[in-house]
Amino acid sequence: MKKNSRWIVLASVLLTSGSTAAPDPGALAPLFGQGEGETRAALMIRDGRVVAKRYARGYSDTNRFVSWSMAKTVTAVLIGDLVAQGKLSLDAPAPIAEWRGAADPRRAITLRMLLNMASGLRHTEVGDPVEASDTDQVLFVSGTQAMAKKAIGVPLEARPGAKFEYSSLTTIILAEIITRTLTASSDARVRANAYRDFATAHLFAPAGIRSVVLDFDGSGTQIGGSLIYMTLDDYGRLGQVLLDGKGIDGRQIVAPDWLAFMKKPSPDNPEYGGQLWLNRQGGLERHPALFPGHGPATLVSCLGHLGQFVIASPDQSLVLVRLGKTQDDTPAFTALRGALAQIVDRVPVIRSHSAGSKE
Repeated sequence: MKKNSRWIVLASVLLTSGSTAAPDPGALAPLFGQGEGETRAALMIRDGRVVAKRYARGYSDTNRFVSWSMAKTVTAVLIGDLVAQGKLSLDAPAPIAEWRGAADPRRAITLRMLLNMASGLRHTEVGDPVEASDTDQVLFVSGTQAMAKKAIGVPLEARPGAKFEYSSLTTIILAEIITRTLTASSDARVRANAYRDFATAHLFAPAGIRSVVLDFDGSGTQIGGSLIYMTLDDYGRLGQVLLDGKGIDGRQIVAPDWLAFMKKPSPDNPEYGGQLWLNRQGGLERHPALFPGHGPATLVSCLGHLGQFVIASPDQSLVLVRLGKTQDDTPAFTALRGALAQIVDRVPVIRSHSAGSKE
């Protein structure tokens, strides 16, 4: 336990009825050791019931926590609603007017390619030195007034669909597609309100998520690759949606075929689906994003910078949330991933394969 830290344990908070899962205050202990970085909040839900919940000193139910890249999954869910309404199509050219020129090779980019991080656009998520990152430049330096314009305006560096490249700017393009589908206005306030109202009506309210704050750039584009804020409990409710696509009243709020798409390995990276990380072998990075070999292969997770996780495992009826600060690509991050795997391994599998995870 870290010096001057005190852990607050809360357990057995009902989210949905009908569960007999017993409280397990020690279930989250592996996340709060010496080597996993700074865990600020953690939550375990089984069969719809919170069975373990812990905060670091200074944090509580009143805090909203930054999503970082977990926001990407929220963006994908909203795209799916527009696909279900027939307003967007997975395999049609992405509805970006700037790419529609007859000689523009970017016109071949489809919505599916954007969702699978295979657009072929020249985006650099992590630069060396750090200022070479166009993501950092757009989010924090020169692009804050018109992030989508910057993200859309780059040329191709690979044939669309041929190369996986993780990119927060790609998801900003997806957020811009949502906004343009909802309104033709160029007024930043109108655009932001249209997006916020749509997200609330079609995801947050039916999921029981009440604390969410969406961040927008100067043109009213939601920063859908990086910046959403919610309480710990509401991240848990997001995880519940990822189990089976249902809201708090049992109504289907994410179409089963869309959830299956999000959980299907992309053609260019087996551990990535549609803006969602998969517990699969064969990823392109030096370290796996999750922990293949531990827990079911149907387990999925939102992942955010510095160790933000919302894990959903349908075959275990499990949601596991970890929020905090652990530097990426360090021994501490490897330890954190191992601690999450340890927790997941203790939860029994209750069914062999989830309907929402078919490939």
